[in-house]
Amino acid sequence: MKVVIVGAGSVGSSIARELLAHNHQILLIDLKPEVIGRSGLRGARWLVGDACELSTLQDAKLEDADVVVSATGDDKVNLVVSLLAKTEFGVGRTVGRVNNPKNDWMFNDSWGVDVAVNTPQLMTALVEEAVEIGDIVRLLTLQTGVASIVEFTVPHDSHVIGSTVGDIDWPEDATLVAILRDQAPITPSRDDVLDGGDELFFVTTITAEDGLRALLSPAAMAGRTPAEAGASDQSAEDDGFDG
Repeated sequence: MKVVIVGAGSVGSSIARELLAHNHQILLIDLKPEVIGRSGLRGARWLVGDACELSTLQDAKLEDADVVVSATGDDKVNLVVSLLAKTEFGVGRTVGRVNNPKNDWMFNDSWGVDVAVNTPQLMTALVEEAVEIGDIVRLLTLQTGVASIVEFTVPHDSHVIGSTVGDIDWPEDATLVAILRDQAPITPSRDDVLDGGDELFFVTTITAEDGLRALLSPAAMAGRTPAEAGASDQSAEDDGFDG
């Protein structure tokens, strides 16, 4: 895969290092020639220039890139590069780094951004994922805000324990894609039985997150709303009294 990374600072260099380790072809673009020597990257190609200039991107032959990553510390640069990559060069996939969370709303398809990486938001999600048990935690937003990857850690007193994946009436736009159990990933099947401590990973639309949260909340019971569960419990008590 041919990847062009704009910005060879700590973030851009780290991305390049990981991609090079996976045998991808990497071109880095940066304004400062001195970053080439101190990057320590072997196997990458370099282009010194202003990536906001059309001529620089033409020199980079951006039309041949599979992915363009805008990883500078300047949100304005990242937006301009993403927009030029899409509109002028027809790049299939763009990734934009969000430095200021207040600018997150601009990193969408209107500016040519396919995937926005909001570092503060991602770190917050990882912190919440580490401490929040029994609630939905959004890990990543996909497709410019349409879908997301969310995680749910099953509490040891959850009502879903003992249920199979196929028993649960999941929201229509939420798909269980992985179960992490004892540090091992499992591809879920209808017959897999859920257990306390399981980490469930879903790809879901943003609007379906609330339905998923309601389904997995402590107040809910599998396949029933809290009101239905309460009515069922009351009915059982009445039956026992009459008997």
